[in-house]
Amino acid sequence: MKNLWQFILKNQSFIYKGLLLIGSSFLIVYLFPKGGTFKYEFQKGKPWQHPTLYAPFDYSIIKSESELETEKKAIIEGQSKYYRADLSVINEVKNSYNIQFKNFFKIPVSNKDYNLLFDFGKNLIDEIYKYGILPISLEHSGNKSIFLIKGNNESTLNIDDFIKLKNLKNKLSEYFVNSPFDGYFNIYYELLFEVVQPNITLDDKFTKNAVNQAIKKVSVFRGLVQQNMKIISKGEVVEGEKYLSLLSLKNEYSSKLWNQYSYYWIIFGYSILVLLTFFSLMLFINNYRPEIFDNNLEMTFIFLNVVIIIALTTVIVNFDVKLLYAVPICILPLILKTFFDPRLGLFTHVITILNLGFIVPNSFEFVFLQTMAGIVTILSITQLQNRANLFITVGRIVMIYLLGYISFTIIHEGGISNVNFVIIGLFLLNGLLTLFAQPLIYLYERIFKLVSDVSLLELSDTNSKLLKDLSNKAPGSFHHSLQVANLAETAAAEIGANTLLVRVGALYHDIGKMNTPAYFSENQTGGVSPHEELTPDQSAKIIINHVKEGIEMAKQYKLPDRIIDFIRTHHGNSWVYYFYKKAQETEQLINEKDFQYPGPKPFSKETAILMMSDSVEAASKSLREPTVDKIEQFVNTIIDKQIDEKQFNDCNITLSEIETVKKVLSKKLINVYHLRVEYPE
Repeated sequence: MKNLWQFILKNQSFIYKGLLLIGSSFLIVYLFPKGGTFKYEFQKGKPWQHPTLYAPFDYSIIKSESELETEKKAIIEGQSKYYRADLSVINEVKNSYNIQFKNFFKIPVSNKDYNLLFDFGKNLIDEIYKYGILPISLEHSGNKSIFLIKGNNESTLNIDDFIKLKNLKNKLSEYFVNSPFDGYFNIYYELLFEVVQPNITLDDKFTKNAVNQAIKKVSVFRGLVQQNMKIISKGEVVEGEKYLSLLSLKNEYSSKLWNQYSYYWIIFGYSILVLLTFFSLMLFINNYRPEIFDNNLEMTFIFLNVVIIIALTTVIVNFDVKLLYAVPICILPLILKTFFDPRLGLFTHVITILNLGFIVPNSFEFVFLQTMAGIVTILSITQLQNRANLFITVGRIVMIYLLGYISFTIIHEGGISNVNFVIIGLFLLNGLLTLFAQPLIYLYERIFKLVSDVSLLELSDTNSKLLKDLSNKAPGSFHHSLQVANLAETAAAEIGANTLLVRVGALYHDIGKMNTPAYFSENQTGGVSPHEELTPDQSAKIIINHVKEGIEMAKQYKLPDRIIDFIRTHHGNSWVYYFYKKAQETEQLINEKDFQYPGPKPFSKETAILMMSDSVEAASKSLREPTVDKIEQFVNTIIDKQIDEKQFNDCNITLSEIETVKKVLSKKLINVYHLRVEYPE
């Protein structure tokens, strides 16, 4: 048991990566569609590249989307609409009639015609409301046959049976034919026009339910293919009936395969494929980005983003496959490029879309479009400290999507008339969602302690509190840091390192000197050094402690770990030679460790560049009457000594790159000292 625990502790990093690999893979497999896969790939409008295909079993042919849409449209147009009669309106109208009758008919109640006229009007109201009155604003379209709901009763009528207020006069005239009261027509019309109200309304809910029920009954099949019937021959173009037959067979095949074979075997197959893709990603990182592979937090970050993109796409596809192209998949390479490098971003993107190919329809088109969009994302300028670059990149991504989609539509349909503008709108939405990369990057920085160019740009501001304090408390060290930053930035640009990162690292590498500024030569004035009152080992301790104190100060101000690495490594495990030699001259017994920086050594190109630039800039102050040859020799001596001390053995910088850095530093120092020919007096 003890041995097992020791083994786990010793190999915990590899064990964690193994669990990360397996966990991510099985989570993805869990999200995959639970069904078999058709073994033949085909595309509409392309020749059938496989052997002649015969039906392996009986199956039904599904209707095309256009056929289904046509049938649904016919149902919607032919469906009789439901109207509802409000019975309370008739009573309200009759009450109003009783009140208003005297105002329109100026005859005494005692007149023998009074009751006859009154009753005739009430009969007219009954006739008018025999079917009902429609509102003026209501426009009926489609089938003229309608359903009228009166209370709990339903009847079938014609829409023309109803009266509209604007047609009231014409309808009344029909009731006055051969009537003894035709002389009162206008009075009756004015009275009734005043009191009658619409009582018929369209019942949208009932109508929509009826339409939906009818649509549900529409069959998605329109034919039968019998077993051993030829479906398509090799070389035939996949289109029309053949395309629908193949599509139907694909769907039926997947369903039957799932029923015929074990659930666990299919899961096993998916698991192997996903494990292979994730293992390839992990192998790539291990071989080409070992510093990331060794960082479990960064590995978790990469795999988490892949899983999130695949999970999001799967959910969208299951919800509505039409929304597939609204998923901002290119946000993945954009983020990974921001935090790491383009190669890793592109490789991870390809791995992601390969896995998505299992779940999306038209997988070839999807993989092609997303691969091209990913390449454009990687090749675009995406330094997010310039906000315009993000918009430019997103614009290029959307353009690739649009051009690719239109091209595929032309291939499939033979023209652009069938371009779906909804899909074009989804691509535009995709672009808008991709813009959320910036706030997402900020969130990731806080959660995973990563550093983006935006954060580096903020840290490079010399008006920040920490750099302001350095400028006030240790002005010489601050000026030295600025000079080192300029040197290191130029050198980094020459060998393709991260210029912004090395500049920020250089600005903060000596912040530990703020606690004891007078003990460092660049801050001393008047030619008096406090080291004269100290022993060599005491002096060395103060000098060496500026690294430790700088790290503590950086953590206090919550500087990112990548910046703290510059503080930690800018002296490596080198010696404080001045005080070491002084101790050798004045003391018999010395502890060599007291005069050596604790390390670690630089472990990246950027930290190595800072070490070289820092040493060269600091030592250059001792040059007397510098010349071009003297400066070049001076730079070579300092850096060669660092090479001899094996300070660069832990970083991925080559000897060729070191030589380039030497030349850059020499050139910059020559410019600083303004070396030129002497002019005669």
